[in-house]
Amino acid sequence: MTERPELASSAVMRAAIKWDALIVLGIAVVAVVLGAVFAGGVGVVSALIGAAMGLAFLAITAASVLYANRFAGGELFAGIFFAIVLGGWIIKFIVFIVIATLLRHQPWVNDYVLFLSVIAAIIGSLVVDVVVVARSRIPLAVDLSTGQKKRE
Repeated sequence: MTERPELASSAVMRAAIKWDALIVLGIAVVAVVLGAVFAGGVGVVSALIGAAMGLAFLAITAASVLYANRFAGGELFAGIFFAIVLGGWIIKFIVFIVIATLLRHQPWVNDYVLFLSVIAAIIGSLVVDVVVVARSRIPLAVDLSTGQKKRE
């Protein structure tokens, strides 16, 4: 079995996960402070849950892309890739609905702090993802017979 070269998108996804974790950690610190100020201990718990949910859901997408890239070079790569990523999104959506339903109106959760923490984590991560992708150097010219970057 020949070893397949790593796809450029795998390196981009690893960088995105790293920077997403850092930005969500920063958002968690700010959310915990604001949650403590506006809602006390319940706000702290809600901020931590919201930040963790944001990071987990963002990591599911990146992890599904990294896993799907393992099938690169195969005849059915596009179908397998999109099936895995779409499956990750569907799982993420169902898990989000279940968690949101279970946490709604719990006495130890402040709904507003939880909601704002999740939204802040998602927006922060989207900004990071845009920056990481914009700064990445993904080759656009590919030799279709080998899948390798063309050398000029």
